[in-house]
Amino acid sequence: MNAVIEAAFNRAGAVILTLLVLSGLGLASYIEIPKEAAPDVDIPVTYVSVSYEGISPEDSERLLVKPLEKHLRSVEGLDSMSSVASEGYGAVTLEFAAGEDIDLLIADVRQAVDDAKPDLPAEADEPKVTEVSLSLFPILTAALYGPVSEREMVTAARDIKDKLEALPGVLEVEIGGDREEVLEILLDASAIEAYGLDPSAVIRLVSGNNQLVTAGAIDDGGGRLLVKVPGVIESVDDLINMPISARDGTSITFGFVFKEESLSSRRK
Repeated sequence: MNAVIEAAFNRAGAVILTLLVLSGLGLASYIEIPKEAAPDVDIPVTYVSVSYEGISPEDSERLLVKPLEKHLRSVEGLDSMSSVASEGYGAVTLEFAAGEDIDLLIADVRQAVDDAKPDLPAEADEPKVTEVSLSLFPILTAALYGPVSEREMVTAARDIKDKLEALPGVLEVEIGGDREEVLEILLDASAIEAYGLDPSAVIRLVSGNNQLVTAGAIDDGGGRLLVKVPGVIESVDDLINMPISARDGTSITFGFVFKEESLSSRRK
């Protein structure tokens, strides 16, 4: 070792030149290494949630959280598990060991949730399995403001959304503050009585027709095609022109039994 050190001191120029060459190679390698501004980092965290409207926090823990925890404990690679039970809602957060295959973990979690469904109340909503991924977080946020009404602002935001989603490289654009529009209609009591209609039957008719009906599948040997009958109300005209069977067997439309001055829409 002493001989090597003595040789380095005797050849100081060669040592400095070697250090410069190594530094140059390292700098060139650093510049040429591909770098990503927003890398997709897989975080081994999964979120399972289920809703049950009207249930108390105590019952949410007993009926929703406990059955989920029972089956989710069997998932391999699980590092820790935490739960939240609130009014009408229950959730379980799963944290896995670093380096685990997130795709396999999600598949195992979904299987465990499917196994837990028979233990959940029949009235509960479908459990949701959410994967935590940095790629799902927005990388650009834009705010719209101005002295205009909310409806005009939302309409402008929807137009901008359509244009942004048409750009190459844009996966998805979401609008914050956009609420679903609801149509409010008051039934005309005199018209209901004149046509011999039951108000509750009219309401059930509207709700029963506002759905997408599955009509089975057609298999022609080359593939399987699902057949669906669209019956979703998408506009006011669809509702007004909906047929209703009157007392004497005649057919009228929904437009005959509501007050025109009550036709209004609001946001919820």
